[in-house]
Amino acid sequence: MSAARLQLWGALVGLAGIGALIAGGCANEQQKKGQELYAHYCMHCHGEHGRQNEGFNWSSMPDPKPKDLSNKSEMSTFKDEDIFNTVSRDMKDTSPGGDKIGDDDFAVPTMPTFKYTLSEEEIWAIVGYVRTLHGMKLEFKVDERKKELAAGVQTAQGAFDQAKQVYEAAEKKASEEAEKKSAALKKDVDVDESAYAKEQAAMGQAKKALDAAQTALTNFSMRPGKGVNVARPDMTMTPDQAAQAAETGKRLYANKYGCNGCHSLGGEGGKVGPALDRAGFRLNGTWVYRWVKNPQAMKPETRMPALGLSDADAKAVTMYLGTLNAPKADEAPAAVKPAS
Repeated sequence: MSAARLQLWGALVGLAGIGALIAGGCANEQQKKGQELYAHYCMHCHGEHGRQNEGFNWSSMPDPKPKDLSNKSEMSTFKDEDIFNTVSRDMKDTSPGGDKIGDDDFAVPTMPTFKYTLSEEEIWAIVGYVRTLHGMKLEFKVDERKKELAAGVQTAQGAFDQAKQVYEAAEKKASEEAEKKSAALKKDVDVDESAYAKEQAAMGQAKKALDAAQTALTNFSMRPGKGVNVARPDMTMTPDQAAQAAETGKRLYANKYGCNGCHSLGGEGGKVGPALDRAGFRLNGTWVYRWVKNPQAMKPETRMPALGLSDADAKAVTMYLGTLNAPKADEAPAAVKPAS
């Protein structure tokens, strides 16, 4: 091999080595990020190594208990996408007559969703780290997903630009025709908007598709609730409406949003968050509403995720918490002594 070829070969090998280091660095960075996120949001229930009864909250949680993430024989039956869809989903109302739950739907209320708290990239990092707890690797191509979303934006942008061009041409033609008629009749003639209504509707649809594609790309790397402040709600209700809302909130508390997985009432429930027996005394209703809608907007480092509560659900849960007025321990009525 000539000296020139040897030099070229050495350069190519060097570039390949640098590429491998970069790829390895990205993989290590992603795993580190996944470990940090797991430690902050998952470890208290699932444990440091994913084993049952390892997390400090595990034994306090109602059944079903958190899954053993270190069990390879079980965890290997799940695809990466299955784990992702468990971590990132809409919460289901498991009450009788509640939401329709399909055979493949994951509907354990005490396992929160992180769909409204973390970016897609962060959730994939968690999935990748969870895979290491049972000796596997993430197979899902996260970088390819990002490229796919970017390509989707580019395609949607092209479709919108073309639809806009067609619309503007149709609008211009209609305006020119109105001007000709106006000149011929020597009076003002309105532009026939129906002549380009079809093109206008097509442009509107293309704009919606572009917005959706841009949102998907943004959510890949940016947290969906970041910087979103919740407006103060109107909590005005009649006594009957308040009582009905509180009853609904009581059901949602346990059967949809699984608040009892992290909070306790009467000594029953999780211990990640504070006990809520005296929430009606301690907490302001407006604050509660804004908190359950987007906890990170009020306290970025909180472990409590945003669970995707609708305005109606947030009001119902707020009204229910407002009814929790247990006395302080030192104010509890003395036990009645048995008659002698």
